Amino acid sequence: MEWLIFTGAVLVFVFIAIAKTMQIVPQRHAYIVERLGKYRKTLEAGMHILIPFIDRVAYKHTLKEQAVDVPPQMCITKDNISVEVDGILYMQVIDPKNASYGIGNYSFASTQLAQTTMRSVIGKLDLDKTFEERDSINGAIVEAVDAASDPWGVKVTRYEVKNITPPQSIKEAMEKQMKAEREKRAVIAESEGERQAAINQADGEKQAAIARSEGEKMKRINEADGRAAEIRAVATATAEGITEIAKSINAEGGTDAVNLRIAEQYISEFGNLAKENNTMIIPSNLSDVAGIVATAKEVIGNVGK
Repeated sequence: MEWLIFTGAVLVFVFIAIAKTMQIVPQRHAYIVERLGKYRKTLEAGMHILIPFIDRVAYKHTLKEQAVDVPPQMCITKDNISVEVDGILYMQVIDPKNASYGIGNYSFASTQLAQTTMRSVIGKLDLDKTFEERDSINGAIVEAVDAASDPWGVKVTRYEVKNITPPQSIKEAMEKQMKAEREKRAVIAESEGERQAAINQADGEKQAAIARSEGEKMKRINEADGRAAEIRAVATATAEGITEIAKSINAEGGTDAVNLRIAEQYISEFGNLAKENNTMIIPSNLSDVAGIVATAKEVIGNVGK
């Protein structure tokens, strides 16, 4: 019976010794080994053999980027408005040894430093600017925390502000201001639309008036050209007619024809007067048709010359 107890104790001892001797480190992790309480070495990913009861794993670190939640805190802006701000801090262990011995808890320390830096940065900005300057706020916090955490073996990669929550009264005032601003923009947009419509209408009327005036101008030019052409045609026809008459008068028998035509016209006109009027004046030499014809012949003869 005692032999079984001794054998079991030996097996347990061997198992514990093997467990403490063989150490497997996962990928993207680092273990800090101490020998008799003093830093010995840093174990990277893989299997390692330690001396049982002399070497021990004192710290275990992940080398992956970590997201640390920064709790909400009250900050006072430059214009004395209290706002609640929270965020997320992203960091990564670069030197496992410094992360183990440089500070007790680098995650807690980085969070506290991010909060104090946040209060300092927010205190330099007006409330309206805090919503617009998120990038500059993030950059300032990363710069401050990264500089302070360098001796800790920790690299701060970035910081993101999640929420900036002003008091309810300020939120209501901001909503009223935003509503007024939207209404203002709507009125301005409507007036600009009406203004542009009026400009377009005036421009259209201007172009139409110009087109009408151009059309009227071309119409008058065409009418003037038409009247001029008509006058030239009538004048040409009249000149040609007179020329033909003159040629006919100078031709053989032309004079007799003219005399006959004059006599016919003379008699015809007096006949028309008798038809249209109850009273007419008769020349004293009405019967002297030959004299009238002779006078007309003399005039025509002078024209022919």
